[in-house]
Amino acid sequence: MAEQQTPPAGRQVLLQKMYVKDASLEVPQAPQIFTRQWQPETDVQVNTQYTNLGDNNHQVMLSVTVTAKAGTDVGFLVEVHQAGIFTITGFDEVELGAVLGGYAPGLLFPFAREAVADLVQRAGFPQLLLQPINFDQLYIDHQQRAKAEQAGQAEGSGIILPPTLN
Repeated sequence: MAEQQTPPAGRQVLLQKMYVKDASLEVPQAPQIFTRQWQPETDVQVNTQYTNLGDNNHQVMLSVTVTAKAGTDVGFLVEVHQAGIFTITGFDEVELGAVLGGYAPGLLFPFAREAVADLVQRAGFPQLLLQPINFDQLYIDHQQRAKAEQAGQAEGSGIILPPTLN
């Protein structure tokens, strides 16, 4: 009988759980905002965070905040924290940063976008469809800015700080 051999652990990114960690909706000018012409200026802010949970498990949280203003009045403010627990193996530290900062938020974004759209419609406003975001490029840009800032700090202080991911 042939022995079963377990293949060496390769690179894996497994999504274990996805959930809305927090969501909020504010319509501070209701009901008056609904009696006006609605042509809002919309501001979208996106942020990612990750937490090492041990045993190759990581929580990645994508925060999406949308503020819509009619003139100077806030029509609505929606914030969604979409999170996921990922088991990630077989990556070195640099690659792990890219997975946590680029790949994982990209997986979470469609669900955050759906939650934002649902809250906006439930608040009585027209459909809001957030445009796709290239999280891989955002992560690369963030790393380049961090390196540039470190180079500037290192010249002035002689201290080199490790790169971080917000």
